[in-house]
Amino acid sequence: MKLAETIRTATFSLRGNWMRSALTSLGVIIGIAAVIVMVSVGQGTQAEIDKLVSGLGSNRLDVSSGANRGMGGVRLSSGASFTLTQKDADAIRQEIPEVQYVAASLRGNTQLVFAENNASSQWQGVDADWFPINGWTLASGEPFSRADYSGGKSVIVGETVRRELFGEEEAVGQTVRMGRVPFTVVGVLKPKGQGGFGQDQDDIVVVPIETARRRLMGAMGLPAGAVMQIAVGVGDARDLDYAQGEIEALLRQRHKIQPGDEDDFNVRNIAEVVATRTQATRLMSLLLGAVASISLIVGGIGIMNIMLVSVTERIREIGLRMAVGAGPGDIQRQFLAEAMLISLIGGALGILIGIAGSLAVQKFGSLPVKLDARIILLAAGFSIATGLFFGFYPARKASRLDPIEALRQQ
Repeated sequence: MKLAETIRTATFSLRGNWMRSALTSLGVIIGIAAVIVMVSVGQGTQAEIDKLVSGLGSNRLDVSSGANRGMGGVRLSSGASFTLTQKDADAIRQEIPEVQYVAASLRGNTQLVFAENNASSQWQGVDADWFPINGWTLASGEPFSRADYSGGKSVIVGETVRRELFGEEEAVGQTVRMGRVPFTVVGVLKPKGQGGFGQDQDDIVVVPIETARRRLMGAMGLPAGAVMQIAVGVGDARDLDYAQGEIEALLRQRHKIQPGDEDDFNVRNIAEVVATRTQATRLMSLLLGAVASISLIVGGIGIMNIMLVSVTERIREIGLRMAVGAGPGDIQRQFLAEAMLISLIGGALGILIGIAGSLAVQKFGSLPVKLDARIILLAAGFSIATGLFFGFYPARKASRLDPIEALRQQ
């Protein structure tokens, strides 16, 4: 039998009991759709991790205030007191040669007012190195001058703040009030969009750290030169662990922490955090793919089951075909073609449903989704493999029937 004749005969046999064929392909449809949706969600989550990495920087260490002792020896929570100072940042910059950037910072929330518009946003008081460490560049305007870092009244705003306050007007050169203090907008940051944790990165106002200390946090009784965080950029990723150890040793020496006592600061290696999260995401993707593959295996078992039933029901037909000249290879190809057709039709429908399901999850769900052509090809390959693997045994069983014994079947 030629290939075209084999396919035509297989199609005719499936049409003879189309309801059973449709129900048999349902398992493959669900399996393929599940594989596409699950893998797309896993890859979308991985893409969000990559976005987080690009936003934080892989060669970065974050130093923050740690636990401290309050009055009466009561232990305060991490970040409840200011244990880091501007001099700590200067010492890291001067004494650790592996460090490329050092940026001390303060932060807080404020109400911004321009004309009749107002917006609530987060401000960051920063050193000059804060911009390259965090990958920020300007869309318009100028960076802070040396005079600004000495306590000027200049600010740089993010795209979200610019849009809410100024709309279509030019932002650079305008005067805004942060609380009761007037500031002049000297620049607008290039937009970054949503961050890895879902926050709007462009909803930000940047001021020089000395300005923040004097004009925005003065009422809080901030200790002289105190900072909330010190971001450290290391030139070579291979030096991260060494630089972390040097920073910890330097700060313990500066803060006069005795051996065995708890540090009053925390040093966080962003690369380690991201690597841990990436590994967790990869494992989750594998788990999702494994769960989806189970449904595909169940669908394949359904195909094998129905094909075995079909062989049993059509023993006399197989005997007649062999009696008029069909060889074992012809019988095997026919039944294998039937299994392949069920699997391919189910696979095609599963791909369409999987794509639609992924788009629905992306639009209506909170999970990130990344559709990739390789996922579609992988699903198509699974569909073909399912038909071949689970259809081979029934087809081989049919081809090995004895024609004389088959014709005796009633």
